[in-house]
Amino acid sequence: MKLFSASLLLVLTISLITGCTGKGTAKKDKLAVSDSITVPDTGYTGIKKYMSGKYLVKEVTFKNGVREGLMKSFYMTGELRQTFWYENGLREDSSMWYYQQGQKFRATPFKRDTIDGIQKQYYRTGKLRAKLGFSKGSRTTFFQEYTPEGKLVGGYPSLIVNIVDNYKIKGVYKISLELSDKSTKVRYYRGDFLNGLFDTAHVEKIKVIKGIGTLDLKKTGSQKPSSVGVIAVILTNFGNNFLIYKKIELPYNDLK
Repeated sequence: MKLFSASLLLVLTISLITGCTGKGTAKKDKLAVSDSITVPDTGYTGIKKYMSGKYLVKEVTFKNGVREGLMKSFYMTGELRQTFWYENGLREDSSMWYYQQGQKFRATPFKRDTIDGIQKQYYRTGKLRAKLGFSKGSRTTFFQEYTPEGKLVGGYPSLIVNIVDNYKIKGVYKISLELSDKSTKVRYYRGDFLNGLFDTAHVEKIKVIKGIGTLDLKKTGSQKPSSVGVIAVILTNFGNNFLIYKKIELPYNDLK
């Protein structure tokens, strides 16, 4: 009887220990599983199609809700119009524009969503039409246009400066700007290229009437720069902006 009681006591003790051990292990495993769970990203991954009525307008590739990869836009007739490459929501690499018939029209380089590099334009034949320089979103002075035969275009108009000096009588020094070919397809700015770049944030637009820009400098009585820079932005027959810079020396040192 004592032997039986001792055996029963031993069995109960082992069962109790095993039961406790099992609960601890289960709890530990549950914690381990809980620690390994990650919250799923609710952003969309895949290609979204955007429609205008029954027409496909564009296709955009997303990864976790952010543009990543190829984006396409289309003509209403279904032909490919543009392509952009995105990395983490920013345009990178070369973006392409196409004629409706499918030929390449323009290739524009992007870095971190900003135009940077040499933009190239093409004729429908595939021959080079123009090359324009950009740096961090601003135009550089690099500019080339080509004829359909491949010859470099030249003969752009020059900038003509006319002066009316009323400084001594009215305290005004008037500068008039016009193109040598009398073209009205021009904009004028007061200022200089900034590190070789045409940055509209650092220049002042000059009023233009029928292709003629007027800059009225007035006597101030205080020391001012002895020259003023002007930039002409000419629209060419190819539809591009050709830049001309001219530094105009001033005979008085207090004009603004």
